[in-house]
Amino acid sequence: MTRRPLRVAIIGAGIGGLTAAACLRRVGIDVRIHEQARGFSRLGAGIQQAPNSIRVLKALGLESRLRETAFQPEANNSRNYDTGELTFSLPLGRSVEERHGVPYFLMHRGDLHEMLADLVPPEIIHLNHRLEGLEHRGAAVRMIFTDGSTDEADAVIGADGVHSVVRELLLGPEKPAYTGRVAYRTVFPTALLGGLEVDSCVKWWGPDRHIVSYFVNPRKDELYFVTSTPEPDFAVESWSAKGDLTTLRDAYKDFHPQVRAILAACPDVHKWALVVRDPLPRWGEGRVVLLGDSCHPMTPYMAQGAATSIEDAAVLSRCLDGVDADGVAVALRRYEATRRPRTSEIQVTSAQNTWLRGSTNADWVYGYDAWTVPLAD
Repeated sequence: MTRRPLRVAIIGAGIGGLTAAACLRRVGIDVRIHEQARGFSRLGAGIQQAPNSIRVLKALGLESRLRETAFQPEANNSRNYDTGELTFSLPLGRSVEERHGVPYFLMHRGDLHEMLADLVPPEIIHLNHRLEGLEHRGAAVRMIFTDGSTDEADAVIGADGVHSVVRELLLGPEKPAYTGRVAYRTVFPTALLGGLEVDSCVKWWGPDRHIVSYFVNPRKDELYFVTSTPEPDFAVESWSAKGDLTTLRDAYKDFHPQVRAILAACPDVHKWALVVRDPLPRWGEGRVVLLGDSCHPMTPYMAQGAATSIEDAAVLSRCLDGVDADGVAVALRRYEATRRPRTSEIQVTSAQNTWLRGSTNADWVYGYDAWTVPLAD
């Protein structure tokens, strides 16, 4: 008798959820995705993808598309905020590819999301589905959505972000802590710089704030920047709230002329609150488990938020590969045990905001291979 494929439901169609769907389908698992949004939007955000996540994306067949779409910087520079003095430069480009076997890419977040969405059949993504409840029913989990619809699966993966409904249903309500800092960010045409030469990938370190900027495609015709700026009274947790350009420019008026020129040229900016959560004591229960920001949200200071979600997806697929419905709970605990120590270490390291400021060995982050790392016993 032929065994039916394992049925897995993923809550959330962000980068982590889509990668999980692609990885699980790769090992023959039947996947459905439920996403609360009515559609996907291409917000003005850049994203960095280091070798640790590129190994996963390469196995999913995205390497050539990444090379065509993303920018490969020669180095990641750290500079003093006012003098521009170089405090550290991490070699990337050919150097990182020779060292780790895969490139380091800078790109538009929307471009990566589109690539991942193209890996899964559109009919398995159910939009406008907001989760309301979960019920363990013997060998299955029942999902209840706010529109009254339901679904059942052998396992449910909560990939629904920092404000995860799955996490709240499992562990109870808990607001992430506001850091007192906001991130201003946008992508804009480099033509607006009027021919000004800018660093391809740089972080300007100030006494209590910083700004990162880089190109997001090989043509270098779009520049992204993101800040970490103290604003203790702001607490709007939104990816699409607008920021005030006058306030932003004033916050960086003492920075290097290159920074001031970038901010002067910027026509529009979004703003969101930077929040954190301590590492969770557990990621799941029974046939339900969390993935990505839902279980290990982190500050963006190491550019590892999406990357660790992508790692999660690959390890999860390895743990569920060949497992039948009776083995799901054990497999999910194995995934959690394999991933939690690493993500907790990156969470803590990122929060310190010293990554790459001075001489840094990045191998423990970039050298990780989610396809070969030993799985927990």
